[in-house]
Amino acid sequence: MARRMWLMLLVVVLFIAAIGTYKFLQIRAAIASGSNFQQPPEAVTTVVAKQDEWSTSLSGIGTVEAVHGAMLSADLSGVVRSIEFQSGQDVAAGRTLLRLETGQEQAQLAQAQAQLDLANLNLERAKQLLAKALIAQAEFDRIQAGARSAEANVAATRATIARKTVRAPFAGRLGIRQVDLGQRVNEGDAIVSLQAIDPVYVNFSLPQGDVSLLKVGTAVRISADTSQAHAMTGTITAINSVINENTRNIDVQATLRNPGGRLKPGMFVDVAVELGATERVIALPATAINYAPYGNSVYVVENMKNPKGKEYRGVSQRFVQTGRGRGDQIAILSGLKPGEEIVTSGGFKLRPGAAVEVNNTITPANSPNPRPGNS
Repeated sequence: MARRMWLMLLVVVLFIAAIGTYKFLQIRAAIASGSNFQQPPEAVTTVVAKQDEWSTSLSGIGTVEAVHGAMLSADLSGVVRSIEFQSGQDVAAGRTLLRLETGQEQAQLAQAQAQLDLANLNLERAKQLLAKALIAQAEFDRIQAGARSAEANVAATRATIARKTVRAPFAGRLGIRQVDLGQRVNEGDAIVSLQAIDPVYVNFSLPQGDVSLLKVGTAVRISADTSQAHAMTGTITAINSVINENTRNIDVQATLRNPGGRLKPGMFVDVAVELGATERVIALPATAINYAPYGNSVYVVENMKNPKGKEYRGVSQRFVQTGRGRGDQIAILSGLKPGEEIVTSGGFKLRPGAAVEVNNTITPANSPNPRPGNS
């Protein structure tokens, strides 16, 4: 009986030992397989860093404003008799745009003219009688004053009629018509906007630290998110005499030609004040920069070796000092050397030492003067 128990115990021990050995070998094989596993390379696009010379400039955001701009309105109440313009039309200064009914005023003018004619006849008779001393000087003065009053009535009625005709106060481009034929308008009601859009002003602001760099006549470059307003140039024509105490910025106004009305009043534009000097930079696509509170960085592609000494294409993280932007590009002031290969897209999934596969079939935009598609 005891012999049988010892035999059973031996069988159990051998069985457990066999299972343990099997599991041990299985785990060791998995560890060995894991140590040999290598993450597949990440697909990225790259660009070779090149040194460039950029003109020194100050950047800001501006707003386009018409040199002359107004919402034309009715000066007096009345019914629209005729509309003599089309929406969006270019008009010359003094061009008649709209007329209100003036039938009543025309009748008043005829009455006032008749009274003036009579007053003038009485004045002529009075002059003859005064020359013969047949009337007193006081009587002549009264008749003369009456003639002048009648003349003033005629002038006032004509002015009222003129105020019921809306004319363009300056040359420019009309907006969209706000009234219809036969409509009654009240004094001050909007009729149509008129904007003088060539040339135009661009108003922008810069930090107070740049005041010493600004002067009237300095060239500015204007660009907007439209193919028709690409890289236009003008000059600074006015610099405010005070600093805005809320923003600590100084307001600046530039004037530029606007052929064809490519810039519209109210449009936001990018402004670059050209200071004339140049600086050497390495220009990279903005997508290559990894922004972080502790510093901006890029990934540099280079040959690396894994723990077994096998070479592969991997990336190292490089902290850089960034400068201003121009178009699709960002200036790198330090941290890189010309000729280094920089990751431009796919960097969000990388870490230092990660393997990469470069595929530049489609690359991010990298132009200092980008143009919108369909331009």
